[in-house]
Amino acid sequence: MLPKILTVSCYGLDCSLVEVEADISRSRPACIIVGLADMAVQEARERVRAACDNSGLKFPRTKVTVNLAPADLRKEGTAFDLPIALAVILQKEYIVLSPEDSAAIFVGELSLAGEVRPIHGILNIAAFAVAHGIKKIYLPTPNALEASLIPELIIYPVANLRQLADHLNGKQTITPFIAPLLKEPDLTLDNTLEDIRGQSVAKRVLEIAAAGGHNVLFSGPPGSGKTLLAKGFLSILPPLYLEEALEVSKIYSCAGLLPPDEPLIRQRPFRSPHHSASLVALVGGGSWPRPGEITLAHHGVLFLDELAEFPRPVLDTLRQPLEEKVVTISRAQANVRFPADFILIAAANPCPCGYYGYSQLRDCVCKPSQLQNYQRKISGPLLDRMDMYLEVVPVDHSVLLQAITSNQIESNDIRQRVISAREFQIKRYDSQAKLNANLTNRELYTHCKLDSACRELLQQAAESLHLSSRATHKVIKVARTIADLESTADIKTEHILEALQYRKKN
Repeated sequence: MLPKILTVSCYGLDCSLVEVEADISRSRPACIIVGLADMAVQEARERVRAACDNSGLKFPRTKVTVNLAPADLRKEGTAFDLPIALAVILQKEYIVLSPEDSAAIFVGELSLAGEVRPIHGILNIAAFAVAHGIKKIYLPTPNALEASLIPELIIYPVANLRQLADHLNGKQTITPFIAPLLKEPDLTLDNTLEDIRGQSVAKRVLEIAAAGGHNVLFSGPPGSGKTLLAKGFLSILPPLYLEEALEVSKIYSCAGLLPPDEPLIRQRPFRSPHHSASLVALVGGGSWPRPGEITLAHHGVLFLDELAEFPRPVLDTLRQPLEEKVVTISRAQANVRFPADFILIAAANPCPCGYYGYSQLRDCVCKPSQLQNYQRKISGPLLDRMDMYLEVVPVDHSVLLQAITSNQIESNDIRQRVISAREFQIKRYDSQAKLNANLTNRELYTHCKLDSACRELLQQAAESLHLSSRATHKVIKVARTIADLESTADIKTEHILEALQYRKKN
């Protein structure tokens, strides 16, 4: 029986166990890798050959066949270099595996000199190992801190192939990695709401959005403060819970965006893609699916500035993720599901020149056809999925230039109210992940009961404003959040009235 080396294959955020075995036969010199390996894995032949020779572990000068099992699972990436090298030198009897090491996972990319280089997705691999009862993992030294976020895992940081061979043979012991205490992160933000003069209504809308996880669309002329408000929104969001931080860190690890010195992301992500971003860049995908901007904004904020400048097909792909909080990438070999639970903050001008309806500022120079084409880029179904709308008007210069006063709205004060409202929701739903904006229809009728006065008011408003069923439900959810900000158990008519103010008038 051929000895096997265990490793892990990543596809999206999912992982699968892979067995690597090598066979050496007396034939013409060649190295063949089988098992649905992509080009990066196929190129491992030359990296492994050079790494073995330069580490004093002579690569066989005969035919070497490497099998990656299961053979029907596609393999991608450079993490297979180290297990392939071990499988070959194990056959040459350069190393001996103990029963414990036979059940360990080996991952890492090799340089031509035999050094072990870091790889992406190590946090997902470590979590997969623990979930499947695997206790030991051998990985690149730069990835050790990241893997240490997963408890109950013995981590062996490997600097080079020679060091690992000596460790397995008992000549030189690799000390298991001991995770240091994580330092407190610097959560200081450059943009906060107290830096913005005026715009008290817009700040109130952002407070409601932060408390209940609601989507917001700002509309107004250029320079009215839409972008500044969106950037200051992050300053009033509560910090990530540990479970959320690990989930976000896994996404960034898979995407190769995790900082090596701070492997645990503590600040809620804020993603602001340019309007030239492609559909794949926004939603995710590719031949080997990678998370897009909406997944990188998971548990955070996705800010789409100049919303009407995005291609309409790109915007329409947001419909399903906004409702289901996940995005599914379908490929011939498999389907990949990426989480996409984010708060959407969008900003748009009323027309291409930006001054339609604001003649007191500047005359609009857009033709009727330009105006119509511009506004058609944002589809009705997408607008219907927005919880709140607000027309942001420019601040008077006397307010803009005034000094900071004692009654200036502070981000810290708003954040504390937001945290209190979210704690109210945690107690109600018995879940840290459930917010008012994510309530299902059944949960809506259970937790957002209306008295006769509220029902009559909402019915009249829905008929006069021509609200859809979805829009009516969103009004109730926003009203539920407004009540939570006041620590009120029941939804009152004043909460309904305020929520109706933030609906788009047809």
